[in-house]
Amino acid sequence: MAPAVAFDDRGRGEPVVLVHAFPLDRRMWQPVVAELSTARFITPDIRGFGAAPLGAPWSVDDAADDLAALLDRLHLPRATLGGLSMGGYIAMAFARRHPDRLAGLILADTRMGADTAEARAGRDRAIAQIADRGVHSYVEEFVPKLAVTAKAREYALAIATLQTPTAIAAALAALRDRPDAAEGLAVLRVPVLVMVGAKDELTPPAEAQKITAAVPGAQYVEIPEAGHLACLDAPGAFAHAIKNFMRSCG
Repeated sequence: MAPAVAFDDRGRGEPVVLVHAFPLDRRMWQPVVAELSTARFITPDIRGFGAAPLGAPWSVDDAADDLAALLDRLHLPRATLGGLSMGGYIAMAFARRHPDRLAGLILADTRMGADTAEARAGRDRAIAQIADRGVHSYVEEFVPKLAVTAKAREYALAIATLQTPTAIAAALAALRDRPDAAEGLAVLRVPVLVMVGAKDELTPPAEAQKITAAVPGAQYVEIPEAGHLACLDAPGAFAHAIKNFMRSCG
């Protein structure tokens, strides 16, 4: 197992771990964390992304266990865990595998269902495209679909083009093979915030509403004028929602 050893740790107070989207890294969270000063924010790189080692092929369960190991390293018995897109899949796996380490859960622009056969085939085509034509060909086609503002698209693309083909291909395989998360969410007994960009076409508001309905007492926030990377399209609104959630958690 290769724990996530690359991370930023900023602020003081209740710990909040934020897990980045595919195919980005922890730098994705900088605009949001800059807006926040009410808690301690820990932003790790997931296997192979940013400065984190890739190691062997991995699953979302492996990435969830990496986060538990990171909490151990930081001597944190529990934390609020947030994830966007791929980060949400990993956060849901963490909630299933390490429920006693969870103080709260933030799920943004993600879905609880496993990939359909069509989606799995799409992941395989993407892996083949990366092997045949390289990272730039893939991310320049995929990443602009994730954001609605030019600034967010530019920032996301700058991060994505720094990732390696092996890291992106390994993550695509992990996302393709992830399990359905509905059963694990239904038994959660911690505060949960579900967020989504109103213009998210990859995991639209209907998917976020399914998660909200599946989790007892979950809060739902829809961010206007934001796409799949809501934290980059509207970092202020995204941070405000986290502030309100942490306040409501006491």
